[in-house]
Amino acid sequence: MTARKVILRSPAALALALLAVSLAALAVLFAVQRVQMPDAVVYQAEGAAVVHGRDLYGFTVTQGRLPATYPPFAALLFVPTVWLPAAALKTAFFAVNALLLAWLVHLSARLAGRRAGLPPVCAATALAVWLEPVFQTFVYGQINLAIVCLVLWDLTRPPGARGKGLLIGVATGIKLTPGLFIVYLLLRGRRREAAAAVAGFAGTVAVGALVLPAAGVDYWTRRLFETNRVGKPWIIANQSLQGLVARLLGEPSPGLAWMLPAVAVAAAGLWLACRVRQERWGVLLTGLTALLVSPISWSHHWVWCVPLIAVLLAEGRRVWAAVTVVLFTARTLWMVPNKGMELHLSWWQQPLASPYPLLGLVLLMAVALEFRGRRSGRTREGQDSSASSSSASMIR
Repeated sequence: MTARKVILRSPAALALALLAVSLAALAVLFAVQRVQMPDAVVYQAEGAAVVHGRDLYGFTVTQGRLPATYPPFAALLFVPTVWLPAAALKTAFFAVNALLLAWLVHLSARLAGRRAGLPPVCAATALAVWLEPVFQTFVYGQINLAIVCLVLWDLTRPPGARGKGLLIGVATGIKLTPGLFIVYLLLRGRRREAAAAVAGFAGTVAVGALVLPAAGVDYWTRRLFETNRVGKPWIIANQSLQGLVARLLGEPSPGLAWMLPAVAVAAAGLWLACRVRQERWGVLLTGLTALLVSPISWSHHWVWCVPLIAVLLAEGRRVWAAVTVVLFTARTLWMVPNKGMELHLSWWQQPLASPYPLLGLVLLMAVALEFRGRRSGRTREGQDSSASSSSASMIR
């Protein structure tokens, strides 16, 4: 047998080849479409504002006139991008996101209780690239994969590991939505980890305040509350509960019609996350709840679909896994009228326009029903056991 045939039959070689082809196809597609990675441009502008002492929240860049929306600490992390030419900036974000995706696949397997070697990680990474949230993360040059990896790496570390919880706080200091995991840790009774997370978050705030005091005051007293600064909640890319309600009602600012359900979903999601026996579902439910109740959850924020699919497959829930893969690959949200038409969708277009929040709500309900069924089963078993003991006492 020749060396070439041995290589072709090697699972690792085949998986690496699949990954190489997948990433090459993505790179060619980006080159043909001249993808601009607008969010990467914003990050570079934030770093430039730090270096040159400009107002961090007073500029807009790209044709979409995008502003800075993250805390000052995040801008400090973007400083190294300042000296990269446009082509190098896009190449760097492409390469780093590819590595982060492979790491996310590995962490997802660890969350699911599986050991993933090189071949399955490479193969899964090659396929995960084409999931819509992951694909859009590459398109925009986003940092979603980094945020999820920080959270998952921290949560999948062994109990009692030194500094466990710290990186959740750091992730929250970069992009606020992981902050719900601090609440999750508190409700789980993991006070030491929650304290570490709070300390990590406080550290990012302190560093931002020391280096960029004016930007810190501006962000924490003003910009934080300007949710419209991030984007219009009703546009199709917003796959949060607010986006779903706004499009369903045809109302650009749904107000209480969104806030009241959001509070209920947050309470129910955290309650379930703290009641499920399996840690992996506690983590997933918290992540999904954060995406649902956040005022804005762009479609690329839903990279939590990667660990969700991994857990479903590991538990043998193949139908659920298949449905999830199809839903996050079909891109139905981009098939309905958009660019100003989102508030005038027909009834049958509504589920196509909001597939991710609908899936999140369905999963929460499914877990609630399963939890209720198991609890009822344990209650019946307890009653049967009590009845048997009573009968035995009467016989004696």
